[in-house]
Amino acid sequence: MRERIVNVIVILIVLALGVTGTLYFLDNDSNSGSLVKKDVTITSNDSINESIDKVYDSVVVVNNYQNSRLAGYGSGFVYKKDNKYGYILTNNHVVENASEIKVTLSSGEEIDAKVLGTDEYMDIAVLRIDADKVLQVAELGDSTEAKIGDTIFTVGTPVSTDYAGTVTKGIISGENREITVTNNGSSYMMEAIQIDASINPGNSGGPLVNINGEVIGINSVKLVESSIEGMGFAIPIEVAMSQIDKLESGKAIERPVIGVALYDLDSLPLLGYSDLRIDDSIKSGVVVDSVESGSDAEKAGLQRNDIITKVDGTEIKNAAHLKYLLYKHNIGDSVKLTIVRNGNEKELTLKLTQQIGDSN
Repeated sequence: MRERIVNVIVILIVLALGVTGTLYFLDNDSNSGSLVKKDVTITSNDSINESIDKVYDSVVVVNNYQNSRLAGYGSGFVYKKDNKYGYILTNNHVVENASEIKVTLSSGEEIDAKVLGTDEYMDIAVLRIDADKVLQVAELGDSTEAKIGDTIFTVGTPVSTDYAGTVTKGIISGENREITVTNNGSSYMMEAIQIDASINPGNSGGPLVNINGEVIGINSVKLVESSIEGMGFAIPIEVAMSQIDKLESGKAIERPVIGVALYDLDSLPLLGYSDLRIDDSIKSGVVVDSVESGSDAEKAGLQRNDIITKVDGTEIKNAAHLKYLLYKHNIGDSVKLTIVRNGNEKELTLKLTQQIGDSN
């Protein structure tokens, strides 16, 4: 039995290393304990070095300088190049409040970068560098073709710039996740790919890459709790690219605002909201606390104490979820709201005519 265990250990080591050559095994057919020479060829199918090579030099460290001092850093990658410039995708929170941005290439050279456009809601930013500084352009893939269990890897700068270019590997753990993020006191929901590859501070903005070396996402958020490990999230590449023309040109991305103050249904007991009776059959939704004069909500007929339970037939979890569903629409679209008023369910048509930044 001991000889068999040793043989198995030898084989496992070889498989892990992926070598070709001469190996020596214990002779199981004799009691001498002598080694028998055998020529074998064992290669590893688990290496992703070729895929890493397709994206590695496109990845940069994004350095956020504020008042001439390094205030923070993250990662990014070159997704496009023309005759004059190279274009980098990263996270909005990586470049937020920066007075100056510099990027460090995989060669170690640090160069100036210009922020072209940002979007807080998607947590996306586009930077520009001179074309002659681009070492590699990443190839973009399709996250919609990815499946749970697919091998993925990330390239980034975790913990410290000393670890720039770190590669971590894992699998896709979940698809089409809707995660709630709180930033500057405001909650909103993001569509994300869940992964188990290690993501640490500094990985934000780096590429999520499939086994073919194609970028399918942008690492953005890590769920950090003492009791939770191995849950990372990435923005699907299609979400970022859907607004890339506006980001490159520095234009604001239009998102609807309907003109209401809302409370999550499950927060009402904590707020002492006593003048509203809610049927036990209503398990989730948002309560309208006030409606702005002249707003889209007022024009649709929304009133204080209305409970919004659905948008276009989709049940509402909370205010962040309502915003998430509305933000999927363009200015000029109409949506159907299912509401409960005084215990009666009814449907309203809400036309989205106003956007963030509009004055009523």
